[in-house]
Amino acid sequence: MDELMPVSSRCRFGVPGLDAVLQGGLPTGHLYLLEGQPGSGKTTLSLQFLLEGVKSGERCLYITLSETAEELVEVAASHGWDLHGIDLFELSSVEEVLGEGRNQSVFHSWEVELGETVRLIRQEVARIEPVRVVFDSLSELRLLAQDPLRYRRQVLALKQFFAPLNTTVLFIDDLTSEGRDRDTHLHSISHGVISLERFALEFGAARRRLQVQKLRGQSFIAGYHDLSIHTGGVQVYPRLVAAGHHVPFDNEATLSGVPQLDALTGGGFLRGTSTLLTGPAGTGKTTLALQYVGAACARGEHCQVYEFDERISTLLDRAETMGIPLSRYIEQGLLDVVQVDPAEMSPGEFTWRVFRAVREQQCKMVVIDSLNGYLSAMPQEKHLLLQMHELLAFLNQSGVTTFLINPLFGLVGSLDTGQLNVSYIADTVILLRFFEAKGRIRKAISVIKNRSGKHEDTIRELFIDGRGLRVGEPLANFRGVLTGTPEFIGEGRPLLESRDA
Repeated sequence: MDELMPVSSRCRFGVPGLDAVLQGGLPTGHLYLLEGQPGSGKTTLSLQFLLEGVKSGERCLYITLSETAEELVEVAASHGWDLHGIDLFELSSVEEVLGEGRNQSVFHSWEVELGETVRLIRQEVARIEPVRVVFDSLSELRLLAQDPLRYRRQVLALKQFFAPLNTTVLFIDDLTSEGRDRDTHLHSISHGVISLERFALEFGAARRRLQVQKLRGQSFIAGYHDLSIHTGGVQVYPRLVAAGHHVPFDNEATLSGVPQLDALTGGGFLRGTSTLLTGPAGTGKTTLALQYVGAACARGEHCQVYEFDERISTLLDRAETMGIPLSRYIEQGLLDVVQVDPAEMSPGEFTWRVFRAVREQQCKMVVIDSLNGYLSAMPQEKHLLLQMHELLAFLNQSGVTTFLINPLFGLVGSLDTGQLNVSYIADTVILLRFFEAKGRIRKAISVIKNRSGKHEDTIRELFIDGRGLRVGEPLANFRGVLTGTPEFIGEGRPLLESRDA
């Protein structure tokens, strides 16, 4: 858009995420279409729209042909809402017409001609003079009309009726009638169209998402946005666009507190970079990330750990045995460890949580453990890569140091990345390997990629025990360590540091 509408002339939904998608709200005084299949959240969202108007001191009207006033009150009560202040105009199929002048009018919808129905609606609007109106739903009006041409004329007549009143109208369509030719008609006469979807995965809770298909005279964030319905209403998680969130930051190194490890990485990772820790299960990927988290918390920086795989209590106990007091940092408010259930949390909600942690809590370090758990939250792999790429771009532009943990399949010998290969989107890649020497299982660490600067090309032994995390000398007397079956080519002296020391 060449010129955006001022915020003062917009009608806020009262849903922070949706208002962010709409970049302030809906332009006032127009007719909008809210469409979606049953169960997608239309009624809840429209009630929030009216409740926001009540908070602003506006007169609001809910015209319902499909639900009774009792059903609407039950929906509101489930979210802890009071509909006091919202005028309900109910068209029920079980009661006779109430006297004129009452707040609610009820009549047999199948016995009344469409023209009479529309006349009563106009009469109620003229009496109340609302600023916001919700019409629920167009499907009932379509049944009354029976003829498509007559239906379209009446919908257009309603639009022309509301136009001079400067009323913001929300038409609801549940998409239950046969035929799809109506869509183009409704979309064309509406000032904006918001579509809701509900779909089921093979396992886990059903997912919902929202898309603004059209909004005249105003820019908005296009594409799909995940949403959820909890006690308290609808929560929309705007699709993250990293390009609009760049902030200046100091390009300093992030140190681990282990001099040998920092030397291996070329003096530490620069802020605003992402590091992929990869290797078989049990090689110490999570422990390595926690080493950096502990050092950051000791510097007074806020950190977030998103745990998909391991229980938080196990994680904290393991860190304590290594001398990393994560529990103390949590009590001090420097660390948040979030248990993520991928079967219940959508990718959009996860991204939104990370976004808020960075913006509202000034988070400086994020650990995602692991990407395999994150993958299970996605219906398709390509969506994971796109969302992860955008999330990493946002974190990088915000000066956040990010650690991604991605287990490899296999323990020794040839390893397989499995379904997911994200090494190309990470700035640094650290590979951890098991190898066998003198009948003992050892661990090796190496940096195989670092976009932010130089790094050692050596392979060093990694020690994780009661003394914490330590990095040994380069394994110069071996070859084939990365294959898991190394060959010793040195002298006959002791091979490596003794584990008994």
